[in-house]
Amino acid sequence: MTDAELQRLVETISQNSFGRPFRHHATFNRRLRTTGGRYRLGDHNLEINPRMLSEHGETVLVGVIKHELCHYHLHLNGQSGQHRTAAFKTLLAQVGGLRYAPAPARPAPQPRKWQCYECTQCGQRYYRARRINLKKMVCGRCRGQLVWQGTVIAAQRPQST
Repeated sequence: MTDAELQRLVETISQNSFGRPFRHHATFNRRLRTTGGRYRLGDHNLEINPRMLSEHGETVLVGVIKHELCHYHLHLNGQSGQHRTAAFKTLLAQVGGLRYAPAPARPAPQPRKWQCYECTQCGQRYYRARRINLKKMVCGRCRGQLVWQGTVIAAQRPQST
């Protein structure tokens, strides 16, 4: 779905559900991570998280749009559009919008490089994300000298032994 299609969808939802026109802009914002959408008080525009459509479908997208339109119409009528107000809660229930957006799926952790060090005396292994200065650092268990063993590729830090 493009921004133009989103704009048309928001305009039709506003007219059908609220009986009022939507006269500003609605766009997708890929930078939104933990929220379904945003109503901007300064310019009255709506920003929608595109992952609501790609991960959860069009019904969730419509629910998020109705939620943001509740903020929009209440604010333009001079009322408080905050979540805790009774006016917001009743309007949201009337139009059937979502109170909370579903949590976006977490991406799988990407494998990264871990530097492996081993103590020459006790055999303790250490894994670090960055290289360390072996002239300054010693083993935390026995104060022995550390030796760099190589690079390990793993999604999470391997367990130190």
